[in-house]
Amino acid sequence: MVHEVNGVVAGSKGAPVSIETVLIPDPGPGEALVRVKACGVCHTDLHYREGAINDDFPFLLGHEASGTVECIGSGVDNVAPGDFVVIAWRSPCGTCRSCLRGRPWYCFASRNAHQPMTLADGRPLSPALGIGAFAELTLVDAGQTVKVDPAVSPEAAGLIGCGIMAGLGAAINTGGVSRGDSVAVFGCGGVGDAAIAGARLAGAHTIIGVDIDDGKLELAKGFGATHTINSSRSDPVDAIRKITGGNGVNVAIEAVGKPETYEQAFYSRDHAGTLVLVGVPNPEMKIELPLLEVFGRGGSLKSSWYGDCLPSRDFPTYIDLHLQGRLELDKFVSETISIGEVEEAFHRMERGEVLRSVVVF
Repeated sequence: MVHEVNGVVAGSKGAPVSIETVLIPDPGPGEALVRVKACGVCHTDLHYREGAINDDFPFLLGHEASGTVECIGSGVDNVAPGDFVVIAWRSPCGTCRSCLRGRPWYCFASRNAHQPMTLADGRPLSPALGIGAFAELTLVDAGQTVKVDPAVSPEAAGLIGCGIMAGLGAAINTGGVSRGDSVAVFGCGGVGDAAIAGARLAGAHTIIGVDIDDGKLELAKGFGATHTINSSRSDPVDAIRKITGGNGVNVAIEAVGKPETYEQAFYSRDHAGTLVLVGVPNPEMKIELPLLEVFGRGGSLKSSWYGDCLPSRDFPTYIDLHLQGRLELDKFVSETISIGEVEEAFHRMERGEVLRSVVVF
């Protein structure tokens, strides 16, 4: 059986998205068909529309999603029809060199659905991050579906599938923030605020939010920032050193993806401090640092892919923390919108007016 639904499609580089008829087959072996309940509008979707990821147009956008399993293919035993799930874009294969080394959160051969979803004219769609969830239904590898407590709201749950997990994981998994640490987060959008929330969960005693927007800095306080710095009015490195007794922070997290903020984060660390890059740069960007500074300051420079998360482990944990009142996922949801409002949501996101717009079905 082929399912006919409406989906948000980016047809060509830089062009506005459109609502198109999408044809989705029943799941084959190892696949699951998910009825989407909510899907966040992420910067990565905009990067796809702009051709900044690759040029495999047309794209079926959307990837921060939650929903219920509609039906499953043969051989699927991790979920059943009716299960409430968050969709992950990492489904560890178990056999690549990273998985065999016991590091499935770095899986180099993550699984996606084998069958294509197509436009009505038969052209195959490239699903964003192997998901494509700005549609009533989507077809994924069953390993991408992670069962979570259905008591959580779909709007909040879906955000764990990408941006919020990226920020939480940048602090906890990649940055290794622990009790008593000092942390600076550069960029207080959705990912940055999630990193702030993660630092608070991990027990950091000083959490500094850095941005150029006073409104975002005020929101950052609600997620756990103990101090904020508007870097358009003062040098953030100097300000961070003043806050930390002249030392700098133990962990600096760059959630913007720009050379200028990366350099600021680099110099804001204490000796032997950790720098985590979770902001996604565009392909043309370059960074130049004195090699003696890299050596002399010690510590580590890391990038965080998807918060170095293991979805089967991390998604249920953070959903449970939310239900316990220890992680306020609902605060990341700025607005709920319809499938036809995604293009305008991109513009609101670019203007910095929202943490997350969430499409509901």
